[in-house]
Amino acid sequence: MTEKNTTESSSFKETAGFIHNYIYKDLDGELNKIHTRFPPEPNGYLHIGHAKSICLNFGLAQMYNGKCNLRFDDTNPAKEGQEYVNAIINDIKWLGFNWEDRLYFASNYFDKFYECAVTLIKKGKAFVCDLTAEEIKEYRGTLKEPGKNSPYRERSIEENLELFEKMKNGEFPDGSKTLRAKINMASSNINMRDPVIYRIAKLTHHNTQDKWCIYPMYDYAHPLEDAFEGITHSICTMEFEEHRPLYEWVINELEFVNKPRQIEFAKLKLTNTIMGKRYIKQLVENNEVDGWDDPRLVTISGLRRRGYTPESIRMFCEKIGISKSDSVVDSALLEFCAREDLKIRSKAVMAVLDPIKVVITNYPENQTEKLTLENNPENEDMGTREITFSREIYIEREDFMEDAPKKFFRLTPGKEVRLKGAYFIKCNEVIKDENGNILELHCTYDPETKSGSGFTGRKVKGTIHWVSCKDSINCKVMLYDYLVFDDPNSENGFRKNPDSIKVMDNAYIESNIKNAKIEDRFQFIRNGYFTLDTKNTTEENLVFNRIVPLKSSYK
Repeated sequence: MTEKNTTESSSFKETAGFIHNYIYKDLDGELNKIHTRFPPEPNGYLHIGHAKSICLNFGLAQMYNGKCNLRFDDTNPAKEGQEYVNAIINDIKWLGFNWEDRLYFASNYFDKFYECAVTLIKKGKAFVCDLTAEEIKEYRGTLKEPGKNSPYRERSIEENLELFEKMKNGEFPDGSKTLRAKINMASSNINMRDPVIYRIAKLTHHNTQDKWCIYPMYDYAHPLEDAFEGITHSICTMEFEEHRPLYEWVINELEFVNKPRQIEFAKLKLTNTIMGKRYIKQLVENNEVDGWDDPRLVTISGLRRRGYTPESIRMFCEKIGISKSDSVVDSALLEFCAREDLKIRSKAVMAVLDPIKVVITNYPENQTEKLTLENNPENEDMGTREITFSREIYIEREDFMEDAPKKFFRLTPGKEVRLKGAYFIKCNEVIKDENGNILELHCTYDPETKSGSGFTGRKVKGTIHWVSCKDSINCKVMLYDYLVFDDPNSENGFRKNPDSIKVMDNAYIESNIKNAKIEDRFQFIRNGYFTLDTKNTTEENLVFNRIVPLKSSYK
């Protein structure tokens, strides 16, 4: 350990999290550098909870000048596939992390797993069992009662070796035999009651194809992978705490010199979200959402499509911290992080989502003029832009009220309001159809009130945004809300939000937007932060997703 790290250790121990304390203790001992890994199972797309683990594992490696591997735990071909491998790789790269040349698959170790299992059999520490899954569960016992030994537990080493080889060669049907570790059926930890470490599954694997018809269980493969790769700290979520004795048993029985330390932390729980891959997969397969990257999901691909930046997600993961105690994080914090990041990087534009046409009757019909607006009030370096003002404009429908209450400071008959960056206008006439629906408003403007002219004659309390009918682009805007709401009384703990998506399919936006790129983010004045949808946008039809509203409920 370098002198710098020693200095940091003495000052950082008091405030660092428990994981840092473990690492500092290990660095003060025999270790020189740490080596972590992020080990996703390729059976679905990653979500914001995985982002927490990614940031933790890669972040620790960066902090301590160590390394972090990306390793796919692909030991269950029934649920895994190459689509998920590709998606996970893309997500981690997008978040900004690099595993360099350390991309591994559990399936690449299948030969070594098999050899280790043979070693355990030869040591008398594993046996082939003929009990069915139901019988194994019955023999296991309960939390209060010990289990009982399998009738096949005392098979000879020779018979076990022969049967295990026949399992590998496909001579037995699925479910007819398993390989189990021989530990202690009376253990207070049920995971140590002769757990299954291999099962027969005649399935095609996405990586090894049909080479294998037996596959290792995760609890057996996990410690071996860590040992093979020289992992020093195996960071897991809390459900693996009770599995740690088995993790250590495998490492010790196979006599690895370098023993990884398993450390557990609490999973991320987020309000008003669906986090479980099983539930998300159901939504996808039932076509209740637009794929794994639906912007209402908190999958990383969904957040990316919605418009979240990798910086905002990393900021969120940093703010929530790491602990061993379960807690629920308010989803508004995630939105807050997005807003904090976007307010500095986003260009402001005017977009009218639900338009009413306004005709400025005293403005010359064929005249237009250019007005200058700032691109970002909080970032002068982003400069200015020109917009077109004309006789006919669109304003938001909600910015006009015919019979307005006293504190309504937007447009209403007989009163003035300022058009942002332009002039005062007064509504003189409301044009309606035969059903009483408002078609357009006829207004007049005061040419003396141009923004920036220094006019001080009178003041108005309201300012509204607008776009020129002559120089705006028609587009579609998607307004997203939570997909679900928390509901402790429901079976799944949530209820679906029937208003999780609102489509504004006749919106208008400044023509400056025409050169926008997919990765650009914008602040639609008074409406929130938006980005182009990656799946549905074309050159002819722009589709914008609202990332987050402007106002936050987070404190």
